Amino acid sequence: MADFTSLQTPKESLKMELLSDVSLLPGEERITDKDIIYICPFSGAVKGKVLITNYRLYFRSSDADVTVTLDVPLGAISRVEKMGGASSRGENSYGLDITCKDMRNLRFALKQEGHSRRDIFEVLFRYAFPLSHGLPLFAYLGQEKYAENGWTIYKPIEEFRRQGLPNNKWRISFINKSYDLCDTYPTVLAVPYKSKEEDLRKVAAFRSRARIPVLSWIHRENQAVIVRCSQPLVGMSGKRNKDDERYLDLIREANDTTKLTIYDARPNVNAVANKATGGGYEGDEYQNAELIFLDIQNIHVMRESQKKLKDIVYPNVEESHWLSSLESTHWLEHVKLVLSGAIQVADKVSSGNSVVVHCSDGWDRTAQLTSLAMLMLDSHYRTLRGFQVLIEKEWISFGHKFASRIGHGDKNHADQDRSPIFVQFIDCVWQMTKQFPTAFEFNEHLLLTILDHLYSCRFGTFLYNCESVRDQHVRSKTVSLWSLVNSKVDMYLNPFYTPESGRVLYPVASMRHLELWVAYYIRWNPRIRQQQQSPVEQRYKELLALRDEYLKKLEQLQLSDSSTSSHLANSPTPNTTSSSTSTPSQQYTHLQTPL
Repeated sequence: MADFTSLQTPKESLKMELLSDVSLLPGEERITDKDIIYICPFSGAVKGKVLITNYRLYFRSSDADVTVTLDVPLGAISRVEKMGGASSRGENSYGLDITCKDMRNLRFALKQEGHSRRDIFEVLFRYAFPLSHGLPLFAYLGQEKYAENGWTIYKPIEEFRRQGLPNNKWRISFINKSYDLCDTYPTVLAVPYKSKEEDLRKVAAFRSRARIPVLSWIHRENQAVIVRCSQPLVGMSGKRNKDDERYLDLIREANDTTKLTIYDARPNVNAVANKATGGGYEGDEYQNAELIFLDIQNIHVMRESQKKLKDIVYPNVEESHWLSSLESTHWLEHVKLVLSGAIQVADKVSSGNSVVVHCSDGWDRTAQLTSLAMLMLDSHYRTLRGFQVLIEKEWISFGHKFASRIGHGDKNHADQDRSPIFVQFIDCVWQMTKQFPTAFEFNEHLLLTILDHLYSCRFGTFLYNCESVRDQHVRSKTVSLWSLVNSKVDMYLNPFYTPESGRVLYPVASMRHLELWVAYYIRWNPRIRQQQQSPVEQRYKELLALRDEYLKKLEQLQLSDSSTSSHLANSPTPNTTSSSTSTPSQQYTHLQTPL
């Protein structure tokens, strides 16, 4: 493979200067640029220049009458294909087709003579899929510096303490400190107080991937818990494991729940089919327990559903039969089932009953259900920092397979392990923010930022499948997404937020109340983009800024008044009143915005 950084003739370096004003990240390097035609689905063929760095593809139009810019992180590219051949007829029939992971595709045309696309194809292929070429992901090359270290946002022991753990029913175990018990679990686990370490090992032998039932969240008042795990290894012969049965009973006994509810995220038929491959579900032998199937489909069904959704929203929205087209994707139906499952979990725990949640391996649907139920039950997770903790805890530390589901830096676009499970979770969160606009401290921009960097490979946050395979250097050699977010907090705050600590949110999981998240799925359509900023939110932000400005002026006036008063107090003038020397905060605490 040629070293593309050395392929610049004087003429090419002159062209490079024409895009020299493109702002690059620290550690980002220009690789090549080229005159090219972008086949824009909205404006038609647009002439311009494309710049490729080790992080992004950047295009700017040179036509005076149409302004088009593209800024695409290479991590968002799923597939690069050559379009047409040297003998292809027709205008703009020779070039590149680029499929992206973020609901858009790009098409570029080049001149046919002299293999003009070979270099750009090879550069794109090499830098969009670095892991397939023995290169590091950009997160290891970036040199961004932030005031706050986002890697410290989640500390397991601190989060358990916030929940009131350990207590006389639950203890913290470090049995997995070297990932010996389960290589896809975190090192710090909360387990029933009465369980012994040897019990945990016996239970691990009967659970898929040794993902034993462990506590995710505990209700402070009624002590009911959300416990997560993988399926039991029952198999076709209907194996039993007394240790597993006893262990689940310990979970039930911890708050004297009459019946432990086990939520199996899968459809019943899928759970039965899993017996053939050694898996299965809890049967009647689990006394004092009830099993409920939540009918959420597997990763393959979700992948196909999102593909169908992309087909009807990009490049053009299917106008003629929009509602029937949207329904045929089943995307909102899947969102409804995930939300509905989480509501059942939250409701059961809120009423004092402990629950166990699992799917097959406990890292996809299980993470969706536990994190959404926790978001409904615990207002802390609805704050900007609490939401970061929730993602770090239930998704990243508990081994959602981000590398496999997203395919970071990997050219195998048809990999059957890819699936938009985390995107679906963020969609569910967005649905909740629409139904409860004052309950969340963060805004839609945070959710969009998280999904953009799910793919970008600019940060180390979503890299790798689990903690044990995350290179120990991830925290020291890459930057956390939360470093960026927490350095620009104002951008991600919801101006309508009203803190309510004890409130449980129960969204309506009905098709009539769910919406397609237009600002994410259809944002590449320029007509949609113009409508994205809510005028109400914009006006509210302006009023809040105005209020802050007036409060600041008032404080300055009162400080000045205070200093004048103290000067008078020190002078021999009689009848100095004490009221004029009160602090600014005392004088304007009664001021309230009418909003």
